[in-house]
Amino acid sequence: MADPVTTSPAPVRSPDQAAARAAPAPEPARRPRVVIVGGGFAGLHAVRRLHRAPVDITLLDRTNHHLFQPLLYQVATAMLAPSDVAVPIRWLMRRYPNVRTVLGNVTGVDVERRCVLVDDLPTPLRYDYLILATGARHSYFGHDDWERIAPGLKGLEDALAIRRRFLLAFERAELTTDPAELEALMTFVVVGGGPTGVELAGILPDTACNAFRRDFRNVDTRDTRVILLEGGPRLLPAFDERLSARALEDLRRLGVDARVNSIVTRVEPDAVYLGDQRIATRNVLWAAGNSASPLGRMLGTPVDRAGRVLVEPDLSVPGHPEVFVAGDLAAAHWRGSKAPGKTVPGVAPAAMQMGRRVGENVQHLVRGEPTEAFEYRNKGDLATIGRNHAIADFGRVRLSGFVAWVLWLFVHLMYLVGFRNRVSVFLQWAYAYFTFQRGVRLITETEEELMCEPDRVPVAHSP
Repeated sequence: MADPVTTSPAPVRSPDQAAARAAPAPEPARRPRVVIVGGGFAGLHAVRRLHRAPVDITLLDRTNHHLFQPLLYQVATAMLAPSDVAVPIRWLMRRYPNVRTVLGNVTGVDVERRCVLVDDLPTPLRYDYLILATGARHSYFGHDDWERIAPGLKGLEDALAIRRRFLLAFERAELTTDPAELEALMTFVVVGGGPTGVELAGILPDTACNAFRRDFRNVDTRDTRVILLEGGPRLLPAFDERLSARALEDLRRLGVDARVNSIVTRVEPDAVYLGDQRIATRNVLWAAGNSASPLGRMLGTPVDRAGRVLVEPDLSVPGHPEVFVAGDLAAAHWRGSKAPGKTVPGVAPAAMQMGRRVGENVQHLVRGEPTEAFEYRNKGDLATIGRNHAIADFGRVRLSGFVAWVLWLFVHLMYLVGFRNRVSVFLQWAYAYFTFQRGVRLITETEEELMCEPDRVPVAHSP
């Protein structure tokens, strides 16, 4: 006879236990989303402040590289290669697991819905906190049609376009038999007496007269003429007047025809005009002014004449404490400055400090703490004028000549991102200093592009 089958009684559960078993597991709390637009100095330093915070970061830029703009003029004059002053953003972010990198162009910002519209993205980028650090581009003061003739210097595309024109000017001068055309090809006009214009004008004579002298047979590159035009009463107005005077003296000693109180009234493919005065030239380089990225106007908040956003003391946008602006896009007051209402200058150290402050303020908001005001600490101003010539203004300490030039080299090497870039730039500088040569003298455009006139070459817009 088979054994009877015994069954154990079903466990008795309370109604609360049954409900708990039927309910789905609670979803983990979503971490705050931070969107940073711009991979320049401000954006990069904001990421460095936030990469350990409990947030998810999206870093968005229209290019795939971080650019060291202070040395961009050396790319334009064949001293350095583009890879010497640029580093891939994805490579910089590779060790930050909470950072996602997106390559795209921002077409709009909706601060009410808290989203950023990006080309090629099917849905907007949602954010809890937004940091805008898209920088500035060159300004033509209402004459945007001059850009095709007189390219500015803000991005790698601009530097390569200028390098192409610079090298082609001598190639065409070698072939011409017209004395007037030869003079125009050998004349370079730099518009703007700020740091970029002074550094650009200072390096051109050394490159043309020394590096190119033995390369051409029909033209003497020592006949190259460099003219620097500044509309104000002195060069480098941010520096002490005595240093500005020293810069003017050094430039003229290098062979640069530096002129102050010279306002450009017209730019044409074959000439620059100062009122009724005509300067025949085929080479005009623009370094006269800056205009903030158009992204600032998309916020619908007040901006200054240059398009910079008028930010609160903590660098947030008025009425939107979750939106911050940093770098050249922000019009922040310089606290402690001797000049009341003076805005923070658009230089790399200021952008770095702003980036760190907005990163810290986002962390404060995430923790429910009040934000802190931004205070700019001026660590000094440096500008190189040419071989063995530079000026340095540290407030009470002012330097010029060879000592300032060596200091300029050291500071810029230390600020470069990436050990490889530092080594490469140092070697290029050493090679150029001891041999008077330039290592990056390639015209890499296609044959069809080479047949175009310089004034017909399109110049890409910087962010």
